[in-house]
Amino acid sequence: MIPIARPLLGAEEEAAIREVLASGLLAQGKYVAAFEQRFAELCQVGAAVAVSSGTAALQLALLAHGIGPGDEVITTAFSFVATANAILLAGATPVFVDIEPDTYTLDPSQVALALTERTRAILPVHLYGHPCDLGRLLPLAKAHNLILIEDACQAHASSFANKPVGSFGTGCFSFYATKNMTTGEGGMITCDDPEIATRLRLLRNHGQASRYHQVALGYNLRMTDLQGALGLAQLAKLEEFTQRRIANATYLNRRLEGIVQTPVTRPGYRHTYHQYTIRVPARRDEVAAELERRGIATAVHYPVPIHQQPFYCSQAERFYVVNPERQVRVRGDSPLARLPETERAAREVLSLPVHPALTQDELETIAREVIALCA
Repeated sequence: MIPIARPLLGAEEEAAIREVLASGLLAQGKYVAAFEQRFAELCQVGAAVAVSSGTAALQLALLAHGIGPGDEVITTAFSFVATANAILLAGATPVFVDIEPDTYTLDPSQVALALTERTRAILPVHLYGHPCDLGRLLPLAKAHNLILIEDACQAHASSFANKPVGSFGTGCFSFYATKNMTTGEGGMITCDDPEIATRLRLLRNHGQASRYHQVALGYNLRMTDLQGALGLAQLAKLEEFTQRRIANATYLNRRLEGIVQTPVTRPGYRHTYHQYTIRVPARRDEVAAELERRGIATAVHYPVPIHQQPFYCSQAERFYVVNPERQVRVRGDSPLARLPETERAAREVLSLPVHPALTQDELETIAREVIALCA
C-alpha cells in the first residue's frame, strides 16, 4: 500500500532524542528554546512560542489578543474542526464564509458581508499548503482594524510575495505526525509583537511569570524538550522535504492535467503541498475505494464542513453563516445557512499521496491508476 502520509525520521532524529534522554531533563527547556529561535528565523518574525499542539496554538493566539465572549471571528468551514473549535473554546463566535473554488481558502469577497461591530478578527486557513488570498485579506483587516490570525497548521514554509506565512499576522502551526514536519504532537505560534509573545508564554505555563509566581490565569500547554529536539532535527530537513513535495506535485500535475481538476498555485504564492488534492465530481467515493483496492491510500479533507458537523448543528445558535448566493448573514440554524462552494468541495475533493518518501515508481503508479479510473 502506498500510504497517504509517511513521516520521515532518521538518524538525526534518533540522535536528538537520545541526547535529551541522556540529559535527564525532559520538560520544556533549552531544546524548545532553540527550536523556537530557529522557527522564528524561518518565519522571519521576532518571536515563536512552542506549545503542545496546533489546536493549542490557535486557542492561545485568540486568548493572547483578548478575544473572548461577545467577539466574532470570521473563518472558514472547510477545515479541520480545530479551527472553529478554538474560537468557541475562547468564548467567541465563529462566522463562516465560503471558500474560493480553486485554492479552497477563505473568499475575501464574502468577508465584508460578515462584518459587524462585534467582529474582532479574521482567521483564514492556508489549506493544503496554499496560502489564502493575503493580497486581499490584509487590506480588509487593516481597513476594519481587525486582528489577523493565520491558521498555518498545513503550511510550513509556504509564502506569499516571498514572505513566509505566519509573518503577516499571528501565525499558528501544527507538528502533528502527518504534517510537513513533525514532533509527534506539538504546535508553534509566531508573532512580531513582544507583548503578545509575553502573554502567550504566560498562557501556556499556568500564567507564571517565573517559577511559582503566577500573574495570570493560564494553562498547561507546554512543549517538551523531547519534542523540541525532534523539531530541531526536522526543521533542518524542512526545505528538502518541501522541494520534494513540490517536485512530486509537479509530476502529478503534468500527468493528470486534463484528466481531473488538479491543484493550482497562484502567481506570487508558494504552495508546499501538505496535501495534493484533486476534484472527482460524482464518483469521488467510488474512485477512492478502487484506488485503495489497487494499493493507493487516499483521504478526504474534509467530507463534512464544520457548519454541518453534528456538534455544530446542535449548537447552531452559537455561530453565523454568510450565504453568498443570497448575500445575507444568518444564524447557523437558518435554512439559508449554506456555503455552496464549501459543500461542493466536501463532496468532490480527494487527496492523493504527495509526501517526500514517495519513489518515482510509486508516483508513476498513482498517476497511472488515477488516469485509468478517471480518463
